[in-house]
Amino acid sequence: MTPMKTMLLKTLAETLAFGRLLGQSARPGDIICLDGDLGAGKTTLTQAIAQGLEVPANDYVTSPSFAILHEYQGRLPLYHMDFYRLTDSADIEDMGLDEYFFLSGLTVLEWSERAGNLVPASRLKITLTTLPDDCRLLTCDPGVGSWQERCQELGLSG
Repeated sequence: MTPMKTMLLKTLAETLAFGRLLGQSARPGDIICLDGDLGAGKTTLTQAIAQGLEVPANDYVTSPSFAILHEYQGRLPLYHMDFYRLTDSADIEDMGLDEYFFLSGLTVLEWSERAGNLVPASRLKITLTTLPDDCRLLTCDPGVGSWQERCQELGLSG
């Protein structure tokens, strides 16, 4: 079993800087899963990831809660999905959203636990926990593959 990695982000600026690093380090076919309570910062982190992917500033990244999927063009395509309104992996399969997991862009999944075992093992899973003073604790599971090495490069400790 892969050891969990953690990071404490004390400010919004630290969260944005970490997200930009994630976007800059993204490779074709990568998947980043973001989980945590409502308001934990999943969409904010995705906005910073988009900056790191060089998505144009006028393509404002918003939560796809109702649309389920938003696509943005940057250095790599960004497929931003929000599964909050879906029930389980059958909904995701029925909509064909699991096909995005195998494209050449970066897929960012909010509420990824609803996808169950559809998400490949070669992904980065980040759980955001809100702490007092608006701090965020990131608990990261690098899965298998290149995310294990990249987590160390991103400053995640375990």
